[in-house]
Amino acid sequence: MEKSFGIKKIIKRIWERYNILLGLVVLFIFSSLVSGAFLTARNLLNVMRQVSINGIIAVGMTFVILTAGIDLSVGAILAMVGCLCAGLLKFGGLGFLPVLFIGLGAGLLMGMMNGLVITKGKIQPFIVTLATMTSIRGLAFLYSKGRPIVLGEETPSALLFLGEGYVGPIPVPVLLFLSVFILSSFILRRTVLGRYVYAIGGNEEAARLSGINVDFFKIVVYSLSGLFVAVASVIAIGRLGVGNADLGLGYELNAIAAVVIGGTSLMGGIGTVEGTFIGAVILGILSNILNLLGVGSFFQQILKGGIIIIAVLLSKRRS
Repeated sequence: MEKSFGIKKIIKRIWERYNILLGLVVLFIFSSLVSGAFLTARNLLNVMRQVSINGIIAVGMTFVILTAGIDLSVGAILAMVGCLCAGLLKFGGLGFLPVLFIGLGAGLLMGMMNGLVITKGKIQPFIVTLATMTSIRGLAFLYSKGRPIVLGEETPSALLFLGEGYVGPIPVPVLLFLSVFILSSFILRRTVLGRYVYAIGGNEEAARLSGINVDFFKIVVYSLSGLFVAVASVIAIGRLGVGNADLGLGYELNAIAAVVIGGTSLMGGIGTVEGTFIGAVILGILSNILNLLGVGSFFQQILKGGIIIIAVLLSKRRS
């Protein structure tokens, strides 16, 4: 009797610790069984390429959600940085490197603006980033005059390399995603910033009383989110060769979904970028296999919504 109870306890611990990874394995096996095209090297690399943009944004979103915040403006920042970079390349006469640094700086500044308004204005992150989502996208439409900024033959080779290039057999966007993931994992596990992020999300008032400059580190977190979005935007315009104010619509929901599926609590303080990585891959594989099976986009949205609800329920049970 005691032995049986002990085995059940071990199984329960394994499930609680590795259910996200087990879910990925099950989805991978299922996908390989129902479609012969899924396991081809070309398709798997295509999945990872598609995952990269959402994955990079989701990693930044993980930092934000770990502090019990939210960032709804990531899609709009993606569009604004894309339009800005495309406009400077096409009409500004600037080279790739200056435009790259301007784009990354713009993303960082927009994220910093979110953090400043949230902390100094004492306004809920949902309200602030909802407002900036609207205003930044409006700014993107204003800047682009409501028309796509097509680079065409003026697309720099370095930008094309970031969006479509390969290093050996591996697409460059995948390598950039892995780099962002590894850097973020190190920050959260090994640095003061990481420890403070968890402390703020776990109990903000206790973190403040222990001497942590909560406002400063929240601003840093939102700035990081904006910077990672800018990286994703550069990859996107490298792939598409166009800056468009409509780019990134719904990306905030995809990023939040990857974070939640990865086991990060929306209440803050619990989660990892490793979980977010798996969550982003799960969403990528799910979209890919549904497309291979010819499932309509409307049904895909319903299915993804159901998966998010299940992930939140599992997250509450773990908490």
